[in-house]
Amino acid sequence: MLARRWSNRVELVVAALRHRAALAAPDLPDTGTLRGDVLALLRQLSASVSEVAGVLSFVLADYFDATGLSPSDLRQRALAGTPSRMAAVLQRAVDRGEIDPGRLSPRIVSLPVDLVRHDLIMTRAPVPDDTLTEIIDRIFLPLVLADPPKPSGRA
Repeated sequence: MLARRWSNRVELVVAALRHRAALAAPDLPDTGTLRGDVLALLRQLSASVSEVAGVLSFVLADYFDATGLSPSDLRQRALAGTPSRMAAVLQRAVDRGEIDPGRLSPRIVSLPVDLVRHDLIMTRAPVPDDTLTEIIDRIFLPLVLADPPKPSGRA
């Protein structure tokens, strides 16, 4: 069956990840603020990825050794053609006048998700809400807002 549907194990893994990503993609949050949208998006990411991250990390270690691909290579292939949810959230914030698009670079756009992904990989558990709000309030918003708010304890 594998040979008829996928040319090799690499293509099978990519197809499985694409299928999982499509199933796990809830509606894009729209709370009316950048902070609220990013927090909701990171909560979705934390909840959905933590379900499979631990098992997947061990299974993929052998896959990376066998193929020579990196986790980044696999991610790019699995998400090819899929619009970035973070980019969509940030574009709405630009449209609302919350942020200056000149403050955005590809690394800054991916920063909140990269930090959550790191925690998910390292702990193999959902990221605590206080960590998510710290990522947004103390790290991300000061980079993108012209006049960033003071960090708060509210979620």
